Amino acid sequence: MTISSSLNASVAGLAANASRLATISDNISNSSTYGYKRAVTDFQSMVIESGRGTYSAGGVRTTTARLIDERGALVSTSNPTDLAVRGRGMLPVTSETSVAVNNGENPLFLTTTGSFRPDAQGYLRSPGGLVLLGVPASADGTIPNYPRDSIDGLVPVQINANQFAGEATTRVDLSVNLPATSTREGSPGDSESLSVEYFDNLGASSNLSFTFSPTVPANGASNQWTMEIRDSESDVDTNGIPDVVGEYTLTFDATRGGGGTLAAVANTAAGIGGPYDPTTGILTIAVDGGPMEINIGEIGSSIGLTQLSDAFAPVSISKNGTPVGSLTSVEVDQNGFVRASFDIGINRVLYQIPLVDVPNVNGLETLDQQSYRVTPDSGTFFLWDAGDGPTGDIVSFAREESATDVAGELTELIQTQRAYSSNAKVIQTVDEMLQETTNIKR
Repeated sequence: MTISSSLNASVAGLAANASRLATISDNISNSSTYGYKRAVTDFQSMVIESGRGTYSAGGVRTTTARLIDERGALVSTSNPTDLAVRGRGMLPVTSETSVAVNNGENPLFLTTTGSFRPDAQGYLRSPGGLVLLGVPASADGTIPNYPRDSIDGLVPVQINANQFAGEATTRVDLSVNLPATSTREGSPGDSESLSVEYFDNLGASSNLSFTFSPTVPANGASNQWTMEIRDSESDVDTNGIPDVVGEYTLTFDATRGGGGTLAAVANTAAGIGGPYDPTTGILTIAVDGGPMEINIGEIGSSIGLTQLSDAFAPVSISKNGTPVGSLTSVEVDQNGFVRASFDIGINRVLYQIPLVDVPNVNGLETLDQQSYRVTPDSGTFFLWDAGDGPTGDIVSFAREESATDVAGELTELIQTQRAYSSNAKVIQTVDEMLQETTNIKR
């Protein structure tokens, strides 16, 4: 019994070291594979109940595991959508086959790094067929609320290389000086005009026409103007002149401390245009594409509309909005926002890539292409914003190297070879001992 148990234990030792050799071989062969996680073989002894004075060898049993929580070093690349996770968390990806089926059901896979580039349909996919998942941004670039314990809010990230973008103008800031001499008695009462370009909802160029008409009194100075605003996109009258979208009476402070600043702003009797807010200096008019804010300055402020000296001077005119531009590049920042840059100088958020975290990373199921799947052993997943909670951040222009230490693997290879040879020697010895037992009968 003791001799046969020795034989069985040595046979188990050969199988165990063969398993260890397989993991070492896998590790060395993937020493240059980006994102590869090292596999290890763990030995556990088997104990057989023995009587007093006797002992039976139980042998050895092995378990293999992949150390997914071990991270490799990050290396720089030249592709802006080469991504790597620095710290805890994984990138959400899915298979290109499920995206091609387009039935709305994309399985969730995880990876720590990937070289993602747009395919023929614009999906960011890796050479191995993993498609990056993200949360699509709203039209204004904000990320809507989405479920953090489900993949319902995730969609394949798709970049249209022929994408165009423009931003409508919603606010105009005016800083204009009106001549104080125009509101004095004897003034000819000439109007001052100003044209301001803005961009409509479709990115086309339109114009707001401002006309400032002074109120000329019989005696003294009125320090009062009528501001009329017309939109080039509104309806026109019989003379082809656009309708008025705002009309206001402007009164300026003529006191020594006032210095020609606004003293009061009110709608005229026609009641055209929204009310003026003295705390913000903003009045709202309705242009063809929707409401637009006109900032003419707060009451008593020297920034905005003023009435000084004898010169009409548009000091500063600024506005938001841009014309239509073409996509030039796409990058991913540390917080996972996929930002598109356009040739008109604007940036727009298209998606946000969350980071997926599970309680037991090493409990994930290992799949091809350095990807993983959630299992009961790993625990349920949660979607974090990159850099928030326990997760790290996302590094673009980077890949994660293999976690294999070739020198360490070669050292273990020598140990495995010696252990395998020793077990084979034990089998040879047992065979010789059994031969001697057989020879007793001769």
